[in-house]
Amino acid sequence: MNDKTESALERAFAGVANNYGGNDVDLYPIYREMRKNSPIIAEDFMSKIGVPNIARYDAERKTFTVFKHKDVMAVLRDATNYTSGFIAEGLGAFFDGLILTGMDGEAHRRARALLQPIFMPDVVNTWRDSKMDPIVRNEYLKPLVPQHKADLMDFGLHFPIRLIYALIGFPDDQPEKVEQYAAWALAILAGPQVDPEKAAAARKAAMEAAQCLYDAVKEAVVEVRRNGAEGNDLISRLIRATYEGRSLDDHEITTFVRSLLPAAGETTTRTFGSLMVLLLERPDVLDRVRKDRSLVPKAIDEAIRLEPVATFKVRQAAQDLELAGMQIPKGAMVQCIVTSANRDEDVFDNSEEFDIDRKVKPSFGFGFGPHMCIGQFIAKTELQVALNAVLDLLPNLRLDPDQPKPRITGAQLRGPHSVPVIWD
Repeated sequence: MNDKTESALERAFAGVANNYGGNDVDLYPIYREMRKNSPIIAEDFMSKIGVPNIARYDAERKTFTVFKHKDVMAVLRDATNYTSGFIAEGLGAFFDGLILTGMDGEAHRRARALLQPIFMPDVVNTWRDSKMDPIVRNEYLKPLVPQHKADLMDFGLHFPIRLIYALIGFPDDQPEKVEQYAAWALAILAGPQVDPEKAAAARKAAMEAAQCLYDAVKEAVVEVRRNGAEGNDLISRLIRATYEGRSLDDHEITTFVRSLLPAAGETTTRTFGSLMVLLLERPDVLDRVRKDRSLVPKAIDEAIRLEPVATFKVRQAAQDLELAGMQIPKGAMVQCIVTSANRDEDVFDNSEEFDIDRKVKPSFGFGFGPHMCIGQFIAKTELQVALNAVLDLLPNLRLDPDQPKPRITGAQLRGPHSVPVIWD
């Protein structure tokens, strides 16, 4: 791996974490208080704690914030009354406005139907044993085994990018290029800023990264089409697909694919880090999972509930509405605090405990309703492959006592920065 490319990726990842980190405060006690006494407020809660707005800023737009599970569910499941098109005005500007999470109604339904097949279990499962597991074990973990110590976030940063870019259709033999593409994708996420003095420069850098990523994806699309587009990858499937009664051209495919890439590795990386911290802090639970691999999916689901990466979702009221006893005017923004809803005492017993035996109930780590994350099955499969491989190849894995204990941080895009471990 090229050191320059690797450092560019690491810098981009750290930059995104810093951009969305917000104020360094423990939010969970605040959320407990809000759920109890102020389940809905007429305030932009996340901006107040230093998180940038992914929508185009408009001082005339009122913002409401909800903290309870039932209210978050009511908003996220109702895409008619609570819409997402505003995202295309903000973050979507870096994708020519074409971003799946920023579409509504029939346009969203058609676009999602076009993209969904590549992320379905029957497709992803063909990759698990043939590609995912060999890549994770042979390219990343086996070389680590003799070292007996590592920062698991180094592994966690790289393997999801390697896997998802291969699934999309990028060549397997160009790791340096793929890492650069991933760095550009992360740089796009740093476009929205809280600090007005940084906003213009960040936007310029994000637009430049978006153009570089467009050019790289376009090159891959042209090459796949030239070679017949017969594969099982996303680009090949898009080339063969019909959309609104016609085939997609190279520009449309490129723009669709580019809009998926900023979160393609980011979410899995941070979830993997949080999962490992939660298990390593509880050696008895880690040992149970090591001995009984049927618990791996449960551990992953519980980590996503307790420490979701994307801590809040935003929707816009399509008409005058009432929510949690408060009047929401048409055009107002509604922030749904996922991290609070996922710990709601009225829904989850011992809601703030990491409990892999708990009864499964809906939580919002991957969203909910029509805009539920299209890639959640592939992300969970990647995490299952990674955790099983770590448990197989790194015996008696434990936190490194000579290094600082890892911390899961971030008001948005939560996860640890470092997970130092040792093994026998």
